[in-house]
Amino acid sequence: MEKHTAIVLGAGQGKRMKSSVEKQFIHLDGKPILYYSLKALEESFIDEVILVTSCWRREYCKKEIIEKYRFSKVKSIVEGGEERYHSVYQGIQAIEGGGYVWIHDGARPFLTSEILKRIKENIEKFPACIVAVPAKDTVKITDEKGFAKETPNRNRVWLIQTPQVFSYELIKSAYEKLMEKERETKESGVVITDDAMVVETFTDQKVKIVDGSYKNIKITTPEDLKIANIFLKDVKIKGSYAGRNS
Repeated sequence: MEKHTAIVLGAGQGKRMKSSVEKQFIHLDGKPILYYSLKALEESFIDEVILVTSCWRREYCKKEIIEKYRFSKVKSIVEGGEERYHSVYQGIQAIEGGGYVWIHDGARPFLTSEILKRIKENIEKFPACIVAVPAKDTVKITDEKGFAKETPNRNRVWLIQTPQVFSYELIKSAYEKLMEKERETKESGVVITDDAMVVETFTDQKVKIVDGSYKNIKITTPEDLKIANIFLKDVKIKGSYAGRNS
């Protein structure tokens, strides 16, 4: 049996939320947003969870989330870095052994068992899988002056979400190469925005797209928080919290 380890990212500052509290710690129905991501993983087949957060939030996470809600699968809390990819790298370094690595945003509270199941079915065939949903709107690529330059075929445009899942050796190798070439990567103008991009940039491995959910939103702005409250109300009406249904 392959080991499944999840890295949950909870070190972001959430500047676009315009709140004094980091977005992953804002309360949603009386609980921190981060709680819902951890709960979904706690109730799943995931073996272990590594939580990445800021140094000043480690004790809060330990006392007010992990111990309070008895999340037994959270094996360690590690300090995040300056950029998202630094935080992921810190999480990877904390993993003992191989298997599969699941990287998930702590500010995505509507992770479900159905999404997890779909990825698990694919990761056993493909060593790099990410969840996404088809774009509903037309997408425009602009030139340097802000004028529309190109219109991609909407049928081939996907909005990327998390979890993003990889074999341990693949993601470890890709991130090690990124850290070795971080300076020249920045100087070349490449901006790393997700884990799949690290694999695409530093390995030859293709990344498989797996169906996500339009409800699997990342709470980034005040508008997202309003939508999340609506989604959560709908989940409660159906008699189940995030992590149990699609």
